[in-house]
Amino acid sequence: MATIRYFVNDIEESIAFYTQKLGFSLEKQFGPFAIVAKDGLTLWLSDSRTSAARPMLDGSVPEPGGWNRMVIEVEDIASLVETLKAEGTHFRNEIISGVGGLQILAEDPSGNPIELNQPAEDRP
Repeated sequence: MATIRYFVNDIEESIAFYTQKLGFSLEKQFGPFAIVAKDGLTLWLSDSRTSAARPMLDGSVPEPGGWNRMVIEVEDIASLVETLKAEGTHFRNEIISGVGGLQILAEDPSGNPIELNQPAEDRP
């Protein structure tokens, strides 16, 4: 099992995105913090009111976005992307093909990247 923390702008909007659009289930919510899970992946969602969002010693403040990301394997990337685009999900690129299969970078409502990946049939 893996756990990832994403900082989000709006906890309720983020819970809705992950549960309604990407098939996660809401495990627990404690005000500005929620735990959602899917297929052995646990995702902690934290808004700016959580202790993890406190300023660092150098004054920098944790915030959403960046390039590190979780990868969600999907069976039909084209159909999912079409559905998500119709529902207003922002994408950083178009579907690309590589040695591991097809991939695209979606953004959650706070701008955190999510790689959707349709594995190549012959991928090890």
